[in-house]
Parts: sequence; structure tokens; C-alpha cells
Amino acid sequence: MPESGASRAQQERTHISTTGTRAARPAATGTPPGKATGTPHGNPAATGAARRTGLLVTLVLGGLTALPPLSMDMYLPALPAVTDSLHAPAATVQLTLTACLTGMALGQVVVGPMSDRWGRRRPLLLGMIVYVVATAICVFAPTTELLIGFRLLQGLAGAAGIVISRAVVRDMYDGVEMARFFSTLMLISGVAPVVAPLIGGQVLRFTDWRGIFAVLTVVGVLLTLIVWKWLHETLPPQDRHTGGIGDALRTMRGLLADRVFTGYMIAGSLAFAALFSYVSASPFVVQEIYGASPQTFSLLFGINSVGLIAVGQINGKVLVGRISLDKALGFGLAVIVLAAAALLLMTSGVFGHVGLVPVAAGLFVLMSAMGLAMPNTNAQALMRTKHAAGSASALLGTSSFLIGAIASPLVGIAGEGTAVPMALVQLVCAVGAMACFLALCRPWQQRAS
Repeated sequence: MPESGASRAQQERTHISTTGTRAARPAATGTPPGKATGTPHGNPAATGAARRTGLLVTLVLGGLTALPPLSMDMYLPALPAVTDSLHAPAATVQLTLTACLTGMALGQVVVGPMSDRWGRRRPLLLGMIVYVVATAICVFAPTTELLIGFRLLQGLAGAAGIVISRAVVRDMYDGVEMARFFSTLMLISGVAPVVAPLIGGQVLRFTDWRGIFAVLTVVGVLLTLIVWKWLHETLPPQDRHTGGIGDALRTMRGLLADRVFTGYMIAGSLAFAALFSYVSASPFVVQEIYGASPQTFSLLFGINSVGLIAVGQINGKVLVGRISLDKALGFGLAVIVLAAAALLLMTSGVFGHVGLVPVAAGLFVLMSAMGLAMPNTNAQALMRTKHAAGSASALLGTSSFLIGAIASPLVGIAGEGTAVPMALVQLVCAVGAMACFLALCRPWQQRAS
């Protein structure tokens, strides 16, 4: 039976500094092995240093988790322009998003076990370098097919930041502290969806969609340098796996055999698919169906992201430690189901013709509820994986991005003139997530035990 994250957190409470960092994992801040980073009681200088170190690690990990939404969302206002520039249909251009998601999914399967075997730092730096090169190539893509291919490579490389950032969190935190840190990461990474479409919309004022990839290339270079300088190894050699591919596959098979882990994984993946169906379809829904400008779309997208961030912070700062993670997760999934159902009714004409404001309100509620679903599914799943954080993180990410990649083209299957496919995909994914949570995780049984 997997070890309880909550009990482990209680046992290690005396080893957690004021920043939540384990004293047993000093390497994350560059402290030499054998020297604890816990803050001695009554030592203001040590407390201040620990807080600065914890803030630095938080910002670095936040940057890594922000890079994927930055790569996706800055590009969103340009999707209609790409269809005109490359003379391709909307469904084909949406495959550039699908390709990037697929690459991120497949890359995590490789990078996760690599980080369990060789540590977190080397695979991460290699992935970041390849990401920069692939993004730079996207600037010069002459056709949709080549752009799709380069976006696939970009996703494969960008997967390193996604999977390893979660693994580093698992190296350093546990139990309630881990759930709170995931909510903090959501605050930082949530800034990217807020500002990315705004930046993308402004970039389009001065250049075309290729300029967006140029900006992403610069961001990738800066983040690579920051990781190289400030993020040190968090997985000691004695905790690494020494087996090859066969050992990694056996580890993943063992994780998937855990019914509760698999339940959280699939529930979180379906919730992510509901979110990404909005990400993929909203540029066309808001701009083509409701006639909004790229700047208006960027503003609405930013408002929805603010809702996600705010609820994520309520989850981490208020709910965690006061109610169970399963209760918060279940409530979040229920709200997502209701919001998706309301969107389907509005877009299908049940209430007659509705304008942009009611649809935008439904999308705001759906996005905000993701602040309860996403951090809690990750935390609950990773609490059950003490010695295989990289592989577990890879499975979580791969499942999310593969299901999201499947949902992405479905939202445009009926063309650009209707939002019904988007709402229908969201509702099916939301209901599926709730069903998996109840049928596989069985939270009432966990509370009873």
C-alpha cells in the first residue's frame, strides 16, 4: 500500500523550513551535501536566507511550468492569421496545437524515467536547449506541414520542463506542503496565460505570427540560462534508479496498477482536456463567431486565467489543511460539469441567441474551477509515488497531453461557425473526469481507512 502523504508530512514537520523546503534535500539550493537548509529557531539571518532560497526555487520552477502555456497561449491570437498566411483551413492550423501537445506527451514518457536515473538537472538542460532550437526554426516555417513538424519537436523538448518541475516538487515537498506548493506554482504559471495572449496580440500589431515565435525563442534562451545558473540537483545519487528501459517500464506498469493513482491521473487528464478544448477553440469562437478583435480575445482569455489563479490560491492558502483534498477536488469537478452543461445549452440555441457575455461568463466559471481540479489531482497522485516521482510525473503529463491532443481537433470538426463542438467536448470530458474520480479513487473509502 502506498505510503500516506499526510502522515509522512507530519513525521517530517520538524525538518521543513519556513519556506516548506525539506532539510533532507539541500542540493536543490546549491547547499553542499550534509549541510541542512532548515532554519534554526531564533536565527533571523538563517531564516531570511532560507526564504530567499525558497523564493528562488519557486520562481525557477514556476518559470518551467509557465513555459508550456506561454508557448501555447501567445500563439492563440495568431491562429486566424496563420490560416490566411499559409492558406490552410482552420482544422489544419489547429493541428499545430495538437502536434505540440502530442510532443509534450511523448517527451514526458522519455524524460521522466531519464530524470529518475540520471537526476533532474542534465535532462532538463538538454531539453531546454532543443526547445530553443525548435522554436527558432518555427520562425521560418514556410508551410503548415513544416510548422506542425517543428511544433512537434518543440513539444518533445518542452516536455522536460513540465515533467521535471513536478518531480522536483516531489523531491522537496510532501503531503499538505506539496499541495500548497502546487497551488503556488499555479499562481506563477498562471501569469503566463494572462499575459501571453496580451503579448501575442500586441506583437501582432508590429509583426506577423512569426514574430511570436521569435519572442518565444528569446524567452527560452533566458529560462535556459536561469536553470543552468540557479536550479541545482534535487535527486541524490543514492535515490536514483539504475535500471534501463525495462526497469522504467516495470515502474510505470506498477504505477498504473495502482487503481487510485490511475483514477487521479485520468480524472486530471480529462479535466485538462476540457480546459484545452477551450484553449484550442476560443480564438475562433470569440473572434470569428462573436466578431471580437484579437485584443478583446486576449483580454477575455486573461480574465479567465485570473479566475483560475484566484481559485488556485484559495485552494492552497485557505482550503488545503482545512478540508480534504478530495472534497475540494470533487467540488471543482462538479462545477466544471455544470459550467460545461450550461455552455452546451447556450451554444446549441436552447435559450435562443445569446451574445458573447453569457458565453464568456460560462467559460470563466469553467476555467476558474480548474484551480481546484488540477493542483489537487497532481498532489493526490504524487503522494502515492515516493520513489518514482519522475516516472509518475511522466505518466501524469503524458496522459493529460495525449487526451488534450485528441480533444483539440474535435472542437473544430463542425467548422468555424458554431461553438457547439467545444461545449460538447468540454461536457463529455468533465463528466468522464467525475466518473473516474468516483469509480476509481473512491474517496469515501480512503476517508474510512
